[in-house]
Amino acid sequence: MTSTVNGILLVDKEKGPTSHDIVDRVRRLFSVKQVGHSGTLDPFATGLLVIGVGKATRLLEYLQHDTKVYKVKFKLGVITDTFDITGQVMEENPVEVSEIEILEAVKSFVGTYKQVPPAYSAKKYQGKKLYELAREGKIINLPPREVTIYDIYDIKIALPYVEFTTKVSSGTYIRSLCMDIGYKLGCGATAVELRRISVGKFSVDDAINIPKIDRNENVDEIREKAIRSLIPIEQVLDFPKVEVNNVERIFNGVQPTVNDIIEIEDFEKDDLIQIYFQGKLIALAKAERSSSFINTLKKQSRNERIAKLIKVFKEE
Repeated sequence: MTSTVNGILLVDKEKGPTSHDIVDRVRRLFSVKQVGHSGTLDPFATGLLVIGVGKATRLLEYLQHDTKVYKVKFKLGVITDTFDITGQVMEENPVEVSEIEILEAVKSFVGTYKQVPPAYSAKKYQGKKLYELAREGKIINLPPREVTIYDIYDIKIALPYVEFTTKVSSGTYIRSLCMDIGYKLGCGATAVELRRISVGKFSVDDAINIPKIDRNENVDEIREKAIRSLIPIEQVLDFPKVEVNNVERIFNGVQPTVNDIIEIEDFEKDDLIQIYFQGKLIALAKAERSSSFINTLKKQSRNERIAKLIKVFKEE
């Protein structure tokens, strides 16, 4: 297996392994060093991990800010140091709230609010992950950050447990959301189950499981299934497309001009655009002219530069 394996792999992570563990499994499966993910999942959580393989790792930064959908179940009346069931219980309180009060509290978080990241998380402080510092006994309380809860639905209550599905902005900690709901109700709460359903346009329904490879398992079969599931880099981003007539100029770092263009989609100046040659993604660039202005330049036979290259994807 060579590094010519490229694409996005949607993985349904099981409970237990870290996101890095899953990346390592994919790396070993494909024998490819270039593997990464677009956003961490807690070890106790399950669901969608968007994994980049080969050249697709260079697209991951554009997926990190996508909205995410989670399904969560939490327990009222319990507070742990990690805000989830894997942590040490710090408090146990009576749950003396009605279903109406719970519904009102849950729904009150729809919108934008300032959320404190949990001390036990993969977020970094001075180059070190918070959970690593916490294990060393150094609890770092980061300042609140603004997050957006776009929707909360499918709310189910079976005290002391509450479940719901929520669509949130990137950077939202569902553990913290549950804890904040618990604080608002006066009894605290801790997450007991968490599953990521989607990241942007990608759904866990299209994901596959990548097991920890043992000697007894049919590695070739697992690898072939994974290869069949790879999403080509051409299908990953939704930026406007520009088709050009010369790939060598782009591969040599020559900035695209009007005469290079065969076809363009609509975009504005400063938009990110995808540059294609014969149906293949060959570069990402920042537009220096709007598509309408480029069309005007073309009519006037003015061969001006139209974009600045950001990333070039050369053939291997």
